[in-house]
Amino acid sequence: MVAKRELKMREVKDGFKYFEIKAAKKTMKCVGKLYGEVERGKRALYISMHGGGGAPTRVNDQQWNNQIQLYVPKEGWYVAPRAPSDTWNLWHEWHIDELFSRLIEDMVALKGVDPNRVYLMGYSAGGDGVYQLAPRLADRFGAATMMAGHPNDATADGLCNLPFRIYMGGKDAAYKRNEVAAQWGEKLAKLQKEQGCYEHKVTIYPEMGHWMKKKDAEAVPWMATKTRKAWPQKVIWGKSGKRSERFYWLGGKPKDVVIASVKGQEIVIKGAGKTPLTLFLNDKLLDLDEPVKVFLDDKEAYNGKVARTQEAIQQSFKQRLDPEMAATAIISLKK
Repeated sequence: MVAKRELKMREVKDGFKYFEIKAAKKTMKCVGKLYGEVERGKRALYISMHGGGGAPTRVNDQQWNNQIQLYVPKEGWYVAPRAPSDTWNLWHEWHIDELFSRLIEDMVALKGVDPNRVYLMGYSAGGDGVYQLAPRLADRFGAATMMAGHPNDATADGLCNLPFRIYMGGKDAAYKRNEVAAQWGEKLAKLQKEQGCYEHKVTIYPEMGHWMKKKDAEAVPWMATKTRKAWPQKVIWGKSGKRSERFYWLGGKPKDVVIASVKGQEIVIKGAGKTPLTLFLNDKLLDLDEPVKVFLDDKEAYNGKVARTQEAIQQSFKQRLDPEMAATAIISLKK
């Protein structure tokens, strides 16, 4: 599968390279640069989303050009994509999920990126995108940072295992961005207290407006210290207008928030309702040499050994080319 892929890059200026990602019948232009000297397979990837939205193409192009050089990591690939549309919600339209998934897979397979060191960030309308994409694609990233955006209808539930930072100007009152950022801080603190996860930090600069004079750039070295939790002991799958077919080790199409946890050889799942679920398992999560018990909304749904199979691995790779999240065993649950 990997051998059939290619990612053609051409240098545009000062080491920056232009390339395109195609998925969901869309083309996403990208400009990226590799910083530092890190061996292949261990490189970071920073996906940095520009502002604008709901504006003429020339305005969004200008915002994209600004984003290309806005942040400079010590090492790794820094990639600033150009949203395929000029709509107000340019970074959380449904095609973005597939485009970003393809971008990550190509950079891992062809450009030496570590799939556990992929980071999401965005400014203004790009920050809107972080609020939306980070919870619903949390299992793709090691950390995420939102700068000067608005969440619209996004919810924070999916951020349980994703270190998340918010940066906002205290005077950034348009759309009540400043107030909403503070409210999200309260929400995340409450979730952290209740669930024991949700690492977060909210920084609001009282003297700043929409432009924070790059004070938010401190998030880049912070993200670099984080690695993705590919097989967490607890998964909280939040509600969203769009859900992928898999979130960490859960699969299916649940309608409500699902909370799943592993303790020893027991898996406890709450909130699935009558929706069939698939459990993608690996010895990184529990010991597949021993019997596994599954409780679905307080009822025993499975008790026994789960065989490791080639089919489980193949199914994982059909969903996404992510070797770190390949399941070796699968349990299908139906009510």
